[in-house]
Amino acid sequence: MEEIEVVVAHSERATLRVGDVFLKIDADQTRTDVEVKAMAMVPIPTPEVLWRKPPVLALAALPGTALGHLGEPSTASSAAWAAAGAAARLLHDAPLPPWPGRSLDEIASRLDGECAWLVTNGVLPADLITRNRRIAEAALRPWTPVFMHGDLQVSHVFVDGDEITGVIDWSEAAPGDALYDLAILTLGHEEHLGDVVAGYGTHVDLDVIRAWWSLRSLLAIRWLIENGFDPSMPGCEFDVLRARM
Repeated sequence: MEEIEVVVAHSERATLRVGDVFLKIDADQTRTDVEVKAMAMVPIPTPEVLWRKPPVLALAALPGTALGHLGEPSTASSAAWAAAGAAARLLHDAPLPPWPGRSLDEIASRLDGECAWLVTNGVLPADLITRNRRIAEAALRPWTPVFMHGDLQVSHVFVDGDEITGVIDWSEAAPGDALYDLAILTLGHEEHLGDVVAGYGTHVDLDVIRAWWSLRSLLAIRWLIENGFDPSMPGCEFDVLRARM
């Protein structure tokens, strides 16, 4: 019998690996609907859908290894990071998905609420939150929507040598800001931002990417804590926010 590996598990969803098959179990089937539809639309490699029996989605494993992991140095080459930037550009040039993304007002309102929670609960010093909240303002501007992955973190991008073999976890895909994807890809890996931008192949506003680093970290901390993850680990969200000081 194949050994079962728990890849990730929290109150909303769990992912198990059994041999070369990933089993994703999600309490909200609308996220799975988005994932399946998005993978069928995008112009970059994704896992093969083997079968779906709600609440379980079975996906084939991708060849290669993750581009990196938050909190750990990436061993991937500069060329692999540039290839990730090029894959993001292909995605962003694709026709938009037909479902809506988050609005600026929704993001700003959530940011206000999360910052208030962080201050009230003494999770981080108030001046650190205030500084990063100010930096985050640069991201809250009108953008031309693109087909956005929505959670393009390094562990979701798989490479074999210098080549991208696929991108996983499409449940947050939606129309959105291209620079958000680039920011999530380089969160905690600032040293590879130049490689990603070079592969992306067009001018990007680096200040907006840095703003998204702050904004995403501020938004994520409460969820991470409440679901048993530790944003204070080296290289993770607390350190991302401290780096902005």
